[in-house]
Amino acid sequence: MFQSTISILLSTLVTFLVILTISLRQNPIAVISGFTRDLFRDRLLMVHVIACLGILALNKLELLIEPTLDKSWDWTPYIRTFEGNVTPLLQHWFNYEPLTYFTTYFYVIVFSVLMACSLLIYHREKDYRSLYVLLYSIGFNYIFAIPFYLFAPVSEAWYNHSDIKFLIPSVYPGFEAGYRSFSGLDNSFPSLHTSLSVTLALIAWQSVNRRFGRITFFTAGVILFAIIYLGIHWYLDLIAGVVLALCSVALAYRFSEVPLGKMSNLSSRQQASDHVADAQ
Repeated sequence: MFQSTISILLSTLVTFLVILTISLRQNPIAVISGFTRDLFRDRLLMVHVIACLGILALNKLELLIEPTLDKSWDWTPYIRTFEGNVTPLLQHWFNYEPLTYFTTYFYVIVFSVLMACSLLIYHREKDYRSLYVLLYSIGFNYIFAIPFYLFAPVSEAWYNHSDIKFLIPSVYPGFEAGYRSFSGLDNSFPSLHTSLSVTLALIAWQSVNRRFGRITFFTAGVILFAIIYLGIHWYLDLIAGVVLALCSVALAYRFSEVPLGKMSNLSSRQQASDHVADAQ
């Protein structure tokens, strides 16, 4: 699965199509084409999607700015002192190669696939509240996390703790070369893998699609286990990630009223126009 870039891309594509099919029980190609068509027709949706992608791009910009900043305020020693030797325990208890493959698959592939699937599923089912809450909450997660990465850097657990092993390279040898450009080594607190996984689960659970809700909740549970087991994050990173998710989703539900209100106004105007045309 992780032998080459092609195998990873194929695994990602298959996972994407399988999750769409299970969640919607429809032809995934029709789902994708329908979303693509409506994206170019619906200006409101396009603006929000572009804005969300722009916020995601800020994460890349943060990685470019970060080397120019003074790192004298590194918070890693404080977290290391607070957690002591508790952090390596989970890894030492469960270290098993098939489990490493399983958790790496969810950490690298399923995590990213679910964000794309969420957008397509909510659009297909016309669950516009969940759709806009998703776009806003992803943005809030990054907006709130990036200042920590810039001004309160925390190194990944394996990099700072000699008793913790970084397990991903044992099953995915090219991880550092292929994945590290998207995530800085000292961008550990809060854990975005945690916050985004919990965010997706909270939104999906309140959506109309219960099958997808169960998939996202299971994935969030695996991700929360994986970030500690694989040696990437500290427990405090996980806790901060959960708090970040709760705050982001709560704010997103409030902000989603703006596009939903515009959609309601447009619908009312269209209905009024239709009544006038019928009367004539």
